[in-house]
Amino acid sequence: MDPNTFPTKGNLILAKNSLALSRQGFELMDKKRNILIRELMNLIEQAKDLQSQIDSTFRSAYAALQMANMEIGIAFVDQVSHTVPVENSIRIKTRSVMGTEIPLVEYSKENNLPTYAYYSTKMSLDQAKAAFEKVKELCMELAMVENAAIRLAANIKKTQKRANALKNITIPRYEALTRDIQNALEEKEREEFTRLKVIKRMKQKASD
Repeated sequence: MDPNTFPTKGNLILAKNSLALSRQGFELMDKKRNILIRELMNLIEQAKDLQSQIDSTFRSAYAALQMANMEIGIAFVDQVSHTVPVENSIRIKTRSVMGTEIPLVEYSKENNLPTYAYYSTKMSLDQAKAAFEKVKELCMELAMVENAAIRLAANIKKTQKRANALKNITIPRYEALTRDIQNALEEKEREEFTRLKVIKRMKQKASD
C-alpha cells in the first residue's frame, strides 16, 4: 500500500498540493494547446496563399518560357539553362514556439544574377528567369511553412494527450485521494470526540 494514501494530515496536505499542481498543469497545457492551434491555423492560411501564388507564378513562368523557346529557339534556351549555378546558399535555422522548433529558411539572392548576355536573348527569357526565381523563393517558403505546420500538429497532439491525462486521470485521482483522506480524518475525529465524551461520562459517574 502506498504510504501517501494513509489518512494523516501530512498526506492530506501532500494530496491537496498535488491536486493544485495537477490543475495548474492542466491549465498550462490547455493554454499551450490553444496557442499552438492558433499558430497552426495561421500557417495553414499562409500555405494556402503561397500555393495560390506558386500556381499563378508557374503559369506566368511557363508562358514566358514558351515564348522564349519560340523567339530564340529551344536549343539555345537549353544551352542557357546549363549556365545556371546550383543553389547552395540555403541555410536552415530554427525558432521556438511553445517548445516546438520551427524551421527558418534563409538564402542568398546573389546567385540570381543573369548568367547569359542580354544582347543574344529576348525579354521573354528574362521574364521566364525572374518568374522561376520567384517560384523557387515561394517553394522554399511553402516548404518552411508546411514543415512548421507538421511539427506544430505533432506537438498539439502530444499536448492534448498530456492535458487529457491530467484532466481524466491525474486530477480525479488526487480529488478522490483528498476526499478519502479528509473523510477518514473527519471520521477519526468523530470517533475521538465520541470516545472522549464516553470517558468524561464515566469519570463523572465514578466521582458521583
